[in-house]
Amino acid sequence: MFSFEPTDEQKMLIETINRFAQNDLRQAAHDADETGQLPPRLIQKGWELGVLQASVPEAYGGFGDHSALTGALAAEEMAYGDLAGAMTVMLPGLFALPILLAGSEEQKQAYLPDIMEGNWAAYSAAWIEPGFAFDPNDLNVRAQRDNGAYLLTGQKAYVPYAPQAKALIVYARLEDQTQAFIVPAGTDGVTIKDRQKLLGIHAYPLYTVSLDNVRLSKENRLGGEGGHEIAPLLNSTWVALAAMAVGEARAAFEYSRDYAKEREVFGVKVAQKQAIAFMLAEMATEIEAIRLLTWEAAWMIDQGKEGASKEAYLALTGAIDMAMMVTDRAVQILGGHGYIREHPVERWMRNGRGFATFTGLAMV
Repeated sequence: MFSFEPTDEQKMLIETINRFAQNDLRQAAHDADETGQLPPRLIQKGWELGVLQASVPEAYGGFGDHSALTGALAAEEMAYGDLAGAMTVMLPGLFALPILLAGSEEQKQAYLPDIMEGNWAAYSAAWIEPGFAFDPNDLNVRAQRDNGAYLLTGQKAYVPYAPQAKALIVYARLEDQTQAFIVPAGTDGVTIKDRQKLLGIHAYPLYTVSLDNVRLSKENRLGGEGGHEIAPLLNSTWVALAAMAVGEARAAFEYSRDYAKEREVFGVKVAQKQAIAFMLAEMATEIEAIRLLTWEAAWMIDQGKEGASKEAYLALTGAIDMAMMVTDRAVQILGGHGYIREHPVERWMRNGRGFATFTGLAMV
């Protein structure tokens, strides 16, 4: 059984990220949500914490070994500050981690050192597709073999930082299985369309990308000509999103709890109202339940346990409902103030609604 006590290294990481999350991300979140972008200096500061670098071995420019559990702890703490900020800082992981987990040795050597040793740069991924009932195991974007190469055709949505991306990992259906392909910037046939307007994560720029017979060599298939298993990559994104949902829900719970303790209505603290007290208790219980489920899923991934995919999927599905419940109740607890943009709970509720559609927007 896994331990519930983080290691000394994990504790240091959590404390460091928590300071950044509260003192930097949280403070910048409102303005970033209004303007639609995070300050580049803030993104770089988050990158310099070394979250991704700590998951990549020294042989590829990092300084650690990959651990889904450590990544989940980091993702939770980062999202505790701001979800859009967390996704932005951790964006290069959408490109680097699939290569680390499923790429060939040549692909790891070709891409990872430059990412690890440089400043933050937009390396991104295109997984989500427009339309009803998106299924990462049944994609509409198609890849077909063509004289020793591959042709990709279709449309992707929710592609982060697409115009600035130095390269994309694009997921497509090849012979009845989902496979990933490395698409460098400027590849013919790739068209980046307008930025999408969403309910939440306004500071995380997402775009629609069209693929029209994008020709790629066999070396651009993740894992090389033999390809790769998709399960480890799905597990990684499910656990990352579950952890981020926990972090955002924690923020909403603590903010509404503290407000209820301080706010008086008819001479009584709001927190002393039985209905509010029960509401807060249920919020706290659900957060802790999903948090432990997420940790267990991450531990099972690290241990290579059978059933890790099931546990990771359960963690995400539970987190989707939990995040919506907690953030919605946080707005309720603040009453009329919960609907005012100067209070962060309305932003957290808008963000929380999106976790059901965020597959592939975070990885650990």
